[in-house]
Amino acid sequence: MQAQAGAGLTRIVHDVRGLDLGERTTYEAGRVTVGEDSVLTLLRDPAFAEIRLGCASPGDSVRIVGVLDAVQPCSKGPGGGGVFPGLLGPPMPVGRGETHVLRGAAVLAAGFLPRAQEAVIDMSGPAAPLSPLAATHNLVVEWTPAEDASWEDVDHALRRGLVKVAAHLAEAALEAEPDGVEELSEPAASTGNGTPRVGVILNLQTQGKFKDVFVYGRSLSGGLPTVISPTELDDGAVVSGQFGHPALKNPTYLHQTHPVVAALRASDELHLAALVLCPEPVNQADKELVSAHAARLCAALKLDAAIATKEGGGNADADVSLKMDRLEEEGIATVGILAEMAGRDGTGPPLVVPPTKANALVSTGNYDERMTLPAVDRALGRDRIALLDQPSTDEIELPVAVIYCAQSTLGWGRLTCAEPAIA
Repeated sequence: MQAQAGAGLTRIVHDVRGLDLGERTTYEAGRVTVGEDSVLTLLRDPAFAEIRLGCASPGDSVRIVGVLDAVQPCSKGPGGGGVFPGLLGPPMPVGRGETHVLRGAAVLAAGFLPRAQEAVIDMSGPAAPLSPLAATHNLVVEWTPAEDASWEDVDHALRRGLVKVAAHLAEAALEAEPDGVEELSEPAASTGNGTPRVGVILNLQTQGKFKDVFVYGRSLSGGLPTVISPTELDDGAVVSGQFGHPALKNPTYLHQTHPVVAALRASDELHLAALVLCPEPVNQADKELVSAHAARLCAALKLDAAIATKEGGGNADADVSLKMDRLEEEGIATVGILAEMAGRDGTGPPLVVPPTKANALVSTGNYDERMTLPAVDRALGRDRIALLDQPSTDEIELPVAVIYCAQSTLGWGRLTCAEPAIA
């Protein structure tokens, strides 16, 4: 019999089947109406000269360009009720009690920020299956910065604004009949039945302004690995501020719905025993330091196995590979989830830094492979594809690298790499 975990989280799910703008924010029979004036008020900030709202639903002939972050609406009560700690409220522990979520909806920001690479979501066509945000009903926030605003101020205003709006939308469903109720336990100290104890190593990008991720409202940069409950992710303890490498992007939405965590929760053969957060430093000495501490921490947690994920490009390969090797030295079987950067034809070296001792890797596809996206009726976010200097509604050819979250190593993706079939 499995030992009982500690107190957990009750996730109250409201499925969203439509979203549009209206006079006030409501949720009824799966449809979200966004009160335009109330949302614009929540987003108002001196960093913005103007805010615009748009909607995009699955199957629409819409391209969202310059996608920065996406957030799943959630709330514990009026005013947010404790979600997104450190941004909406004090940075105190979350992950317990009840949280209402609007499943199938997201609040997105789309536009320009420094260091943000081109990021595209097509809501229909061949690229749609490659992004999780093509399957959600999206409220898209566009803006014009104030003339005297710094880009740091714009970034800060967007991050706070998105989580405010996400909590506001979910509040509309607080009294609605849910579509499902999910009980999420915190990890138990032991399984008691021999089920392997598996940890998730969540590497967070920490490369400075516009390439950072926030835990309880603070950057993990300069820190050492730390353990949190997976239920803290559900309540928005981890919020993205990283805008590079769009295909490899882990937006706030995917932290809230972490697919590897979800798969382990659903497994009868494995026990989700720990979630370990790690920074991704830029220099080798710090990468080795963090990796050694992460492995020692996992050993102290008596893990039998671990799954290591990353965020970012080739620099972040080293963070995963080093941790995998150190974990193997501690006797902890480890699987890494990594994208490949193998050139347009897939024949180049797949990883910038491969592990030397660990050998279990899952590929999320080739970053450099190209695909053609057909023309669309309208675009949100930006009116031109900066990478190509073409109108955003045109037929375009782009690498998979540009498709938002197409190769996220958090386990969502539908891409992989394989040897070609022999005729």
